[in-house]
Amino acid sequence: MPQLLDLSDLAHVPAPARRDRGKRAYNSGLAAEDRAVALYIAAGLRLLETRWRGKSGEIDLILADGEEIVFVEVKQARTHDAAIASLRPAQMRRIHLAGSEYLGHCPKGQLTDVRFDLAVVDGAGRCDIMQGAFSHF
Repeated sequence: MPQLLDLSDLAHVPAPARRDRGKRAYNSGLAAEDRAVALYIAAGLRLLETRWRGKSGEIDLILADGEEIVFVEVKQARTHDAAIASLRPAQMRRIHLAGSEYLGHCPKGQLTDVRFDLAVVDGAGRCDIMQGAFSHF
């Protein structure tokens, strides 16, 4: 007797096209972060963490600029304007909370000088760093 296929067992398997989009987005995000890191390193900053995750959320890059800690959100889109527009207030709040959590591991704690930057990467791979883009959110 032939056995019937239960399609509910396949519900958890992503479609190939969706899986491919996810891989491309992930790799594209890594490339954008690498581009931003290269600019920061060229400017003399020291990379401390990539994709640091705390209870409040994830911070793409954490760098040291002398004694100052720089938290960076990297956004990639077709244009820089589109990348800038994709940073929403709720995400800024989460990054601020995660940054505060990270400072708990720093010698000066909450008294550490900090800056929140936005690194935007367009479809051609051009990267601009917006220093202090949401430091006073």
